[in-house]
Amino acid sequence: MRPSMRQLMSTGSPFEKAAGYSRAVTDGPWCFISGTTGYNYSTMTMPDDVSAQAENAMTTIARALVDAGFALSDVVRVRYIVTDAAYAEPVFCVVGRWLGDIRPAATMIVAGLIRPEMKIEIEATAFRNPG
Repeated sequence: MRPSMRQLMSTGSPFEKAAGYSRAVTDGPWCFISGTTGYNYSTMTMPDDVSAQAENAMTTIARALVDAGFALSDVVRVRYIVTDAAYAEPVFCVVGRWLGDIRPAATMIVAGLIRPEMKIEIEATAFRNPG
């Protein structure tokens, strides 16, 4: 059995401890980023605009990747959850700037989120090629 290389990363969000999850979990060449909403975690504020929420989520994801020793270019999979299909185009404009050259596999789902102010949640998986 191989020794565990698992590491847990936190943004310091109060939600992480309360809900029992990590912002990111790394294991070897893999990094799994939890669903990330549009909060600005330094101020614990949520903008009303879905584009601003998507920007905040991508900023948090990019920071978590770097803290875990990965790069945004290592992202191989993303899932976008929006609360309204009308949010697709504004979200694509934001995430396209972040991921347009990387082009990971992606899925967008329309569903409810746990708080009414949340309009988007983004989850990402990264793989760092060991070679």
